[in-house]
Amino acid sequence: MRHADRMAGSGTAGSGGSVHGMGGMGGVSGIGGQQQPMGIRATAGRYALLPLRIFLGVTFLYAGIDKLTDSAFLSDSGSGSIGELMRQVRDTSAVPWLVDQALKDPTAFGYAMAYGELAVGLGILVGLLSRLAAFGGALISLSLWLTVSWQSDPYYYGNDLAYLMAWLPLVLAGAPYLSLDVVISRRRRRQGSRLFA
Repeated sequence: MRHADRMAGSGTAGSGGSVHGMGGMGGVSGIGGQQQPMGIRATAGRYALLPLRIFLGVTFLYAGIDKLTDSAFLSDSGSGSIGELMRQVRDTSAVPWLVDQALKDPTAFGYAMAYGELAVGLGILVGLLSRLAAFGGALISLSLWLTVSWQSDPYYYGNDLAYLMAWLPLVLAGAPYLSLDVVISRRRRRQGSRLFA
């Protein structure tokens, strides 16, 4: 049994633990005023999703910019175009009806995808509407997996499935640290407490 475990319940703060409320480990005020444990392990746990946010945000921003600056991609037909890509994957995709919708206006679909990737990438990088941005990223990855990557055999050769799985923790957790969502939430709480004080 560790020293901190033996000390829990023996502090001067009563039967709940030590003076610090963390079994002698100390704490800092976190989200919602809850006590957050301190130390390298606790800090690493709090910021564990930050590398994922940065990677996915930069990747989706880059993908959106790359599409918007590639005139060949935003064409209805021709080598390297979104139209040609959709025609190539139509018969092997899991959802050919979705590909048929894209083929009605491939250029508009290409622009929608590019701007969607930009919005998702920027939203998750700055942490603004982060759960919504992550959900959008998951939807984009899911649609790409079901259309473009579906024929990959074995399935793990298709990277869109891995992107879909990478988005799910951010859909669940959002961006609780270093994000505009936190800044906005704190500002609203302060304004609310002033209204009812």
